[in-house]
Amino acid sequence: MNLSMKDRTPAPVRLVLILAVGAIMGACAGSTDTHRLTGVASSPAQPELASGLQSKPGWEFALQAVAAANPLAAEAGLQVLRAGGSAVDAAIAVQMVLTLVEPQSSGIGGGAFLLHHDGRRVQAFDGRETAPAGATSQLFLAGDGKPLPFMDAVASGRSVGTPGAVAMLALAHRQHGRLPWAKLFEPAIALAEQGFAVSPRLHTLLAAESALKADPVATAHFYRPDGTPHPVGHLLKNPELAAVLREIATLGPRALHEGRVAQAIVDKVRQHPSAPGTLSLDDLARYQPREREALCMDHRAAARALRICGFPPPSSGAIAVGQILGLLARTPHGAAPLHTAPGADWLHAYMEASRLAFADRAQYLADPDFVAAPAGRWDSLLQPAYLDERARMITPARAPQVGPGRPGGAPLAHAPMPIQPEYGTSHISIVDRFGNALAMTTTIEAGFGSRLMVNTGQGRSGGFLLNNQLTDFSFAPTDAQGQPIANRVEPGKRPRSSMSPTLVFDKATGQLLMSAGSPGGALIIHFTAKTLLGTLGGGLTPQAAIDLPNFGTLGGPVMLEASRFPAATVQALQAKGHTVSETAMPSGLQAIQRGTKGGRPVWLGGADPRREGVVAGD
Repeated sequence: MNLSMKDRTPAPVRLVLILAVGAIMGACAGSTDTHRLTGVASSPAQPELASGLQSKPGWEFALQAVAAANPLAAEAGLQVLRAGGSAVDAAIAVQMVLTLVEPQSSGIGGGAFLLHHDGRRVQAFDGRETAPAGATSQLFLAGDGKPLPFMDAVASGRSVGTPGAVAMLALAHRQHGRLPWAKLFEPAIALAEQGFAVSPRLHTLLAAESALKADPVATAHFYRPDGTPHPVGHLLKNPELAAVLREIATLGPRALHEGRVAQAIVDKVRQHPSAPGTLSLDDLARYQPREREALCMDHRAAARALRICGFPPPSSGAIAVGQILGLLARTPHGAAPLHTAPGADWLHAYMEASRLAFADRAQYLADPDFVAAPAGRWDSLLQPAYLDERARMITPARAPQVGPGRPGGAPLAHAPMPIQPEYGTSHISIVDRFGNALAMTTTIEAGFGSRLMVNTGQGRSGGFLLNNQLTDFSFAPTDAQGQPIANRVEPGKRPRSSMSPTLVFDKATGQLLMSAGSPGGALIIHFTAKTLLGTLGGGLTPQAAIDLPNFGTLGGPVMLEASRFPAATVQALQAKGHTVSETAMPSGLQAIQRGTKGGRPVWLGGADPRREGVVAGD
C-alpha cells in the first residue's frame, strides 16, 4: 500500500485547521505567558507560549487509535495502522511528520522516550541525547565561573546533544515493526515535498520568536523577506528535509549518524559564530539507544488495583508522578477524587506532596549510568514505607522547608540541583489492532531547540532543527561547598528529563487500561498526574480529565492556570502559606483509555484543547 499523503490536507484535517484558525487566533492575544502573581516569587517560564484554546470533542474507536499533537501527524499514523502496521510503525510515521509540521517541539534532531507494551511485557526504549565526548562540567559557566544566562546557553552550539530519536525508533522497529522501515517515511516525505498548511500554533510561536532569526537557514524557511512568519494556511515545503528522510528511509539511522548529514550537523554545531559546541562525527557514530527496565508501581484508585508504569532515569517523570500519587493518597483531603476544578484543601495536599517529590528529584535523579540509585534501587523512592514516612510531613499549613528524604537511610552523596528552566516536547499515544500499545514523549527541548537548522548545502531550502537538550543538565556542577550535583554535565551522559510517558494496567488481569503523556518541561509531571487522577480516581473520560484546569509547583510558588480558579481558592491557598501565581500553563496532553459503550469495549481518546492535537482511529 502506498502511504504517501497525495491529498496534502484530508477533509477531516482541513476542518480541524479551519476551526483552529478562529478558535486559536482569537484567543492568542490574551494567552501569552503574562500572569497575575500574589507574593514575591515569580513563576518559571513556560516551555512554549500559549496559543489559545480549541474545544475538543473526545473520541471513541473500536479497533485502534493514534493520539498526536498535530492532525497531519495523527492521520499519518492512522494510515500506517490501516496498512497493517504496528503501534511502533505508526509512531515512526507520526514522528517524521511532526519533524515537519511541529518543528518547535520535536524531530529527528532530538531525542525521545518510548514505553511499549506488546500484550505481555513493558519495555522502555531510551533515545535520550548524550553529551559530546568533549563536554566538560564547565560547559555552561561563564569566564567568571557563574552560570551563563539561560537563553545564551540555549541558542548556541554548546547546548546540542547527540540526537537519539531515530536510532531509538529503529531499535524498537527491529523488535516490533510489521511494515518495512522505508514505508513509514512516505507520509512525511510527501508532505515535505508537496507542502503543508502552516498551522495557527506554528504561526503564533514563529511570530513571538527572536533567537531563531539569527540562523539564516531557519529565517529563509520560516519567514518572509519582511521578517514576518508565513501566514496561517501558507503552503510550506521543505525539500531538504524530504531528501534527508529519503536517506534515512533507505539507510536507517546510519544516514543521520554518518556521512554528509552527520557532517552537516557537526559543522552547524562547531561553526556557531559566538558559542560553538564540541559535537563530533565520532559522537554521532558512537551513539547507542538503550533498552531499560520500565519503572512500575502499584496504585489503588476507585477501589481498583492498578499497575502504573513509566520511564526510569534518566527521566524523573515516573518517580515524581508516582510519589505525588502515592503521597496524595495518604492525605485526608488529597484522597478525594478529582472530577472538577479542585479546591484549596485538595490543592494544598497536592502541592505539599509535589514539593516533597521535587526535593527528591533534585537530590537523586540523573543518568543511571553515572549516578547510583538511593539504597541501590530507583523504586526505593516509591516503596510504601518510604511514602508513609514522607506523607507524615504534609500538614494543614505549608511546611516552611522541604528537603530530600533518605530511603533506606542512604547517605546524601550529591548536592541538590537548583531549579532552572526546562522546556517543551510532544507526546504520542497509540494502540493497534494486534494488542500493542505505546506512550512516547519526544523532544528537541526548548521551542525550536537550539535555533540551529541543519541543511546539507545541496541547494534545497529547509532542513531540520537541532536540540538544546544539554541545558537540561545543571549549569552549576557543584554547590557552594563543592559537593557535586548528580545531574551535572559529563561526557557521554544523558541529561535528566521530566518526560513522563505512562501506561496503566489492571493489576489483577494485566489488561492495558491507558496510555498518556504530555509536553511541558518540568510541568509534564503535573500535567500527567492530573490526567491520571482525573481518569483513574475521578472516573472522567480522558478528554474531560485533560480539560480540567492545570496546576502545579516546582518547589516554589503554586502555579494555577490563569482564569480557571475562583479568587476564594487563591485566597485560601495564601492563608495556608502559599505564594500563588496565576499563569498560562499550555500543556499538550494526549491520552487513550479503555472504556465500554453499550457493553462493548471501546478506546476513548482525548487531546489537549490548549494545542492542536487530535485522536484518529477506527
